[in-house]
Amino acid sequence: MRKLSSFLMVTLDGYFEGEKPWEIDWHNVDDEFNDFAIKQLDASDGLIFGRATYAGMAQYWPSEEAIKTDPMVAGRMNSAPKYVVSRTLDEPEPEWSNTRLLRDVDELAALKRQPGKELLVLGSSVLTTSLMEHGLLDELRIIINPVLLGAGNSLSGIAGHRIPLRLLSSREFRSGNVLLTYEPQSPTKN
Repeated sequence: MRKLSSFLMVTLDGYFEGEKPWEIDWHNVDDEFNDFAIKQLDASDGLIFGRATYAGMAQYWPSEEAIKTDPMVAGRMNSAPKYVVSRTLDEPEPEWSNTRLLRDVDELAALKRQPGKELLVLGSSVLTTSLMEHGLLDELRIIINPVLLGAGNSLSGIAGHRIPLRLLSSREFRSGNVLLTYEPQSPTKN
């Protein structure tokens, strides 16, 4: 069985985006972060997205701007097998090749049971929370950026109950980013 991990970037006050969708201009990205991102992508053989994150990623990564400004990450994002979990999307974006549509987490669970390297959820806070609630997520990686937004969309605001996490490791980046890696535990219902 493959490992299923999720990676998100958040602010110190816990927001994964500002008050507007895709308000992520606060992301603290430098060469050290890009090295981490490339290693993370190389350790996986499938990228997983929820519908909303997929739409934004499919618009950006195949673009000339992404290929020009970040060719190594863009190359990996564009060539990797991609899976979008959605009940409402009719079909994947034709411009972003190698993408397959999964209708629910059961299809993702079946994919996880196949042999291969790690499956990596990128962004996709709603999907990440759902995977933790279904006991399918093996590892949650969160990079905390050294910034306070004061308002926005919070990962913790999505879950309807507590989801305990066990810290596996932490890493400080020179930029002030901190990577926390957790193992989700069984959800606790209130």
